[in-house]
Amino acid sequence: MKGQKIIVVALGGNAITQQFEEGNIHQQFANTRQSLVGVVELIARGYRVLITHGNGPQVGNALIRVEESRHLVPPLPLGVIVADTEGGMGYMVEQCLQNKMHDRGLKKEVATIVTQVLVDPDDPSIKNPTKFVGPFFKPEQVEELTKKRGWVMKEDPGRGWRRVVPSPIPKEIIEKKVIRLLVENEVIVIAAGGGGIPVYVDHRSGWLEGIDAVIDKDLASAVLARDVGAQELMILTAVERVALNFGKPEQVFLDRMTLSEAKKYLREGHFPPGSMGPKIQAAINFLEWGGERVVITSIEKSVEAANGLAGTVIVPD
Repeated sequence: MKGQKIIVVALGGNAITQQFEEGNIHQQFANTRQSLVGVVELIARGYRVLITHGNGPQVGNALIRVEESRHLVPPLPLGVIVADTEGGMGYMVEQCLQNKMHDRGLKKEVATIVTQVLVDPDDPSIKNPTKFVGPFFKPEQVEELTKKRGWVMKEDPGRGWRRVVPSPIPKEIIEKKVIRLLVENEVIVIAAGGGGIPVYVDHRSGWLEGIDAVIDKDLASAVLARDVGAQELMILTAVERVALNFGKPEQVFLDRMTLSEAKKYLREGHFPPGSMGPKIQAAINFLEWGGERVVITSIEKSVEAANGLAGTVIVPD
């Protein structure tokens, strides 16, 4: 792979199902095609590309289907739902990318890997789950759901009561050797969709076991990038550049940050946990593991970012 850099491109789940849309399959395909314009540019420039994607809206819809059909068919655990969305969304990304490359005259194989991601069964989030998933419920339903299904329920302020699940820190990509082999053979890989399926090792049997949790997609993307030896990580989100004091009168957009500056700004609270925080933490992790460059930008500016003309670039000190 001499001379050809490996880049992991992380697409947000909202890139495929956008806010204020119904989110039907035609819209999802259209959004997916648009989200891949910058990816195709990277491929055309000779990068070896891996693609990850979020799945928040899609998992939410799947959980609604589970609840609405519970009286007809057995419910599915969250890990299986994540696997289902990895397959279905991977198909969308794969086909849209194949068609986009066809139009550019690019001949590359594409493969989707349903990916398991190792987590610690003693991760603190397992005892204190905070990640909202699935449909909203009325206050009078909470006690029954807690007792009957063993769920942890919390109020999503101003919206209603929802199930919360753990969001453990990803440690390792289980299929990393297979993914690396594909990348070495110039296959474009779609992996770790939705952060991947969280699994842990049962120390009594040595078996892998699933866990009802979800993994942050950006943190998982950094682990994937590390495990395949990627030099670069690109995180595509809703904003063109990272900002300090976001949404405030003193807001300042950043074209560039060093690793030390990113750590400092994160400590100072500029990047909230529910939005930019995990992306900055993913960038920090990746650079500390030996990565060369992280770019955070919007889907609309992905082509410009691929050419070094947009986004926030984060580099080692």
